[in-house]
Amino acid sequence: MGKIKKGDIVGRKSYGKDILFKVEKILKRKNEEPIAILKGLIIRIEADATLDDLVVMETKQIQTNMRSLEDRLENKIKNCAVLSKQTASSFFKRGFLRRETRGEENGVILHLDGDKRYSDKSVKCYKQLNLNAIVRNVPENKQEYVVYDLLNRYKPDVLVITGHDRYDKKWNRF
Repeated sequence: MGKIKKGDIVGRKSYGKDILFKVEKILKRKNEEPIAILKGLIIRIEADATLDDLVVMETKQIQTNMRSLEDRLENKIKNCAVLSKQTASSFFKRGFLRRETRGEENGVILHLDGDKRYSDKSVKCYKQLNLNAIVRNVPENKQEYVVYDLLNRYKPDVLVITGHDRYDKKWNRF
């Protein structure tokens, strides 16, 4: 195995290489072992790890893993599409929901995300589900300043803001 470097696709040995990461950067600390800052390749997660905990993944492993996750995502989207049609139909028949006066059957979703890669994934999923979604890529530190204007401009029925979750191992909480 060669030296771990920025851009490598890696897995963490301590977690059984369960998630694929891209090495975003390597922090060299005085008198301590360097730490790699990792970003999930498919799953939205950021982590850090010591270099000795990382293993560079082989191309075949990466392709197999990505294909498996994409297949699972496709199946979930198909199931959601079927369930949402059944549920909406049931609600409309019972009079719980009314068709939107703006002409959208499902209403409008406004989705803010600070990560361009995940914004693009979200757009793809919304299209597959035939949902009327407006996805805006806005850095997380600017979202609080633009959300009010975006709500007034688009008047969505649903607001989705993603990317603000984290898990703190030290405190065992999110």
